[in-house]
Amino acid sequence: MSGFSDAALEKKLAELNNSQQSIQTLSLWLIHHRKHHASIVKIWLKEFTKAKDSRKLTFIYLVNDVIQNSRKKGPEFRDQFGPILAPALKLMGQAVNDENTQKRLERILNIWGDRNMFDSKQIAEFRKSLESCLKRRFDNGEPPVKISRRDRSESREMSENVKENKEQEDPVKIKKERRKSECNEVIQFDKEGKKEVHITLSPKLPANDAPEPEELIKALQILENAASSDGVVRKKITELPAEVSDVSLLSKISDQAQAEALTGKVNEAVELLNDYNGRLLKEMEDRKSVTKMLHDFTAAQKELLVQAEERLQEYKEKLSKVYQVREELRSHVSSLPDFSQLPDVSAVPLPSAGDLFSLR
Repeated sequence: MSGFSDAALEKKLAELNNSQQSIQTLSLWLIHHRKHHASIVKIWLKEFTKAKDSRKLTFIYLVNDVIQNSRKKGPEFRDQFGPILAPALKLMGQAVNDENTQKRLERILNIWGDRNMFDSKQIAEFRKSLESCLKRRFDNGEPPVKISRRDRSESREMSENVKENKEQEDPVKIKKERRKSECNEVIQFDKEGKKEVHITLSPKLPANDAPEPEELIKALQILENAASSDGVVRKKITELPAEVSDVSLLSKISDQAQAEALTGKVNEAVELLNDYNGRLLKEMEDRKSVTKMLHDFTAAQKELLVQAEERLQEYKEKLSKVYQVREELRSHVSSLPDFSQLPDVSAVPLPSAGDLFSLR
C-alpha cells in the first residue's frame, strides 16, 4: 500500500464518499498504518470539522468501520477515538437535518454498545452529546425534515448491502457475484506513480466472526500452560496425606493438638483443590472457546480456499488467452516477408550527381 503522510490522508478524506467500497478501502488503509493512529485521529477530527454537513455521517461510518475491524489487531483506534467522539457527535447533532440520519447515528451507538466497542459510560456520553444538540435545535422550532425518496435511495447503499429483485435474477449469477464481491481488490498508487494492486480474500460467514491467525495461536499457547498440564500441582495433590480425605482415619485422633494439626492440613488441601478446580473449570471454558475458534477459522479458511480456487481459475483463463495471443503473434510474425532473402543491393554503386543530370 502507499505510504502514510498527513497530506495523503487529507487527500483520501477529501475523496471519501458514502459508498461502501470507498469507506472500506480507506478503512483498510488506515488500519494498515495504525502505528500512526494519533496523527490519523487528529487529521480525521480536523477534516470532519471542516466537512460539509452532508458528508459528516460518512466520516462517522468510517470511524465505525475502522474501530470494528481493527479491534483484533489492537485497541489503538478505539482508545484514540474515544475522547474525541463526544465533541464530534455534538457537531454531528448540529448537522443532522433529517430523521433518517438521526436513526443511523442511533444505530451506530447501539452497535458500539452491544459489541462492547466502548463502555456504557462512554456510550452514555456520546448519546448525551448528540441528543443535547438535537433537542436544542428541535426546541428552537427546527424539526427534522423528511428526506426525499431520491436521497433515501442514494443513502441506502451505505447502510444496507441488499440488492433488490434478487428473486428475479439467475441464482448461479448471484452466487458468482457474491463470491466476487467477497474478494476486495484494492488499488493504490505510490509516490512514483507506480500502480500497486492488492487483492484481499474476505470470508463472509453468516453468524461467526473468524479469529485472526495470531489470535488463534495465542489461545493455543495459553492452553499449553493449562491446569491439566501443571505437573507440579498434580504432584502436590497426590502427595496429600491420606487423613485429609479419609473420614475413617479421624478415629485415630486422640488429643486437641492432633485435631488442630489435621485441621491445618485439611484447610491447606481445600485451598489447593479449590484453586486447582477453578483453574480446571477455566481451562474447560478456554477449550470450548478454542474449539469454537477452530471451527470458525476452519470454515473461514474453506471459504477462502473456494475464493482462491475461483481466482486461480480466473487467472488460468487469462493466462490461456495470453498464450493464445502469443501463438497468434508468432504465426503473424512468421508470415511476414523475410528481408534477409531479398537480393543484396549494397554492392551496386549509386549513380553520381553528374550521371543524374548529364545531358545526352
